[in-house]
Amino acid sequence: MKHSPKVTGIILAAGASSRMGRTKQLLPFRGQTILECVVDNALASSLHRVVAVLGHESETIEPLLASKDVAVIHNPHYEKGQSSSIKIGLHALTEEVDAVLFILGDQPLVTPEIINLILTAYETSPSPVVLPFFNGKRGNPALFSRETFPRLAALKEDCGARPLFEEYAERILKVPVSDTAIHFDIDTEEDYRKLLLL
Repeated sequence: MKHSPKVTGIILAAGASSRMGRTKQLLPFRGQTILECVVDNALASSLHRVVAVLGHESETIEPLLASKDVAVIHNPHYEKGQSSSIKIGLHALTEEVDAVLFILGDQPLVTPEIINLILTAYETSPSPVVLPFFNGKRGNPALFSRETFPRLAALKEDCGARPLFEEYAERILKVPVSDTAIHFDIDTEEDYRKLLLL
């Protein structure tokens, strides 16, 4: 019987929302907060396990997740940027994990269906990096196989995982999706206003 790869979803939600001016993880959306929507979408997918990395205002955010089947870990160095949360998230992985899917904590429109599309693509054609594309443009969430974990753990400064896109350029599995959600995150008040109209 074929082994189905175990993929852990790591939700990156530690940032201080400096461009926004207020904590975007806590902004209301569809009867709950943006982050709760992101977590619920991840939990409704085929991910093996879901982990949320918190930092800024974690004492306010964590209680919102208490009733959900999500592991919460804290990034005390969140001010150093997304790379620090990626590395903290890797420490939460168990040995049987084959890959990780990094999900942004400000993308509440990324549905379980989009997540499952990426997971199915990886299961069908394992690649070190699997990325969703809409109209030829890369989006999120991004999947990285265990092969890449040492490189992720060695990331420097606040560049996210972008250096790996260049390093593994020839081996990236591009997954076409028909939804602009993979490009839509909440960085500004204007973004939030657009979200509320959807």
